[in-house]
Amino acid sequence: MRTSHVKFYQTGTFTVGNRLLSEAERSVQSTLERTNALNSGHRACQGCGEALGARYAIDAAMRATDNQLIAANATGCLEVFSTPYPQTSWQIPWIHSLFGNTAAVATGVAAALRVKGRTQTRVVAQGGDGGTTDIGFGCLSGMFERNDDVLYICYDNEAYMNTGVQRSSATPPAARTATSQAVGSEPGNVFGQGKNVPLIAMAHEIPYVATASVADVRDLETKVTKAMSMHGARYIHILVPCPLGWGAAPHDTVNLARLATESGLFPVFEAEHGEITDRRTIRRKVPVEDYLRRQKRFAHLFKPELRTDVIAQLQAMADRNIRRFGLLDKEEL
Repeated sequence: MRTSHVKFYQTGTFTVGNRLLSEAERSVQSTLERTNALNSGHRACQGCGEALGARYAIDAAMRATDNQLIAANATGCLEVFSTPYPQTSWQIPWIHSLFGNTAAVATGVAAALRVKGRTQTRVVAQGGDGGTTDIGFGCLSGMFERNDDVLYICYDNEAYMNTGVQRSSATPPAARTATSQAVGSEPGNVFGQGKNVPLIAMAHEIPYVATASVADVRDLETKVTKAMSMHGARYIHILVPCPLGWGAAPHDTVNLARLATESGLFPVFEAEHGEITDRRTIRRKVPVEDYLRRQKRFAHLFKPELRTDVIAQLQAMADRNIRRFGLLDKEEL
């Protein structure tokens, strides 16, 4: 069944007007009853997309499970800025795993709950793109293959931000990082590398796979809520821009996430048992250049000379996503 999307936007802002909606239709973040699972006092950078994504996702999961939730968290930015020993900003049962075994730890927690008969308590695993698409990829695939009753959430900021902005397998082509420098005839990260974990998760034919963005809190909350209504292995991949690593203004985080989806570079969709069931069509298509220009990690594409050839390759990737996932209404094609 397709989700009915709220389409009203307040004049001059990117925020859906909650005051014009019934309480049942309002977002989790607009209510006083929200859990504030990731509370104030954490050490995230100004404008951190990952802090937004984690709060939105876990608050939605807490509401969906009547606050019966346990989270396992990989090493990475989210773990470091939220739990500087001996303090924590988490208001839920939370366990820190190693960089690469979060899926396995969450699987063990779910198995223990099952043995104890605590079927009402659910488990979420969390990690960044480094701990998910690279270091923890084997444990994640095993969790999918066994169909363990865990929701895995990847907060994708497209590099190893916590350790100095090194390239990960989720880093986009042409992006400058500490290990993919903007030098030579093909500056930045090379084309043709990396992996698309949402599509790999679909290939495992697990019950639920979705992508989401901090630019659309309602869509994100709906997908987390739907995932928590299911059992078995589930995967949600959330785009969370990083002002520090991307070289972007802190106030541009949500706008960048929106431009990534509106350009087609980050397709937003849902899939069940390997089949795409829904997608977020592009509201107002923009060229990829509008997205790239706002980030210093792509500055070498514009100075000292305009690299139209590289920009054209990135535009071709976005256009392929639009065709592949059906991101434009038929009348706009």
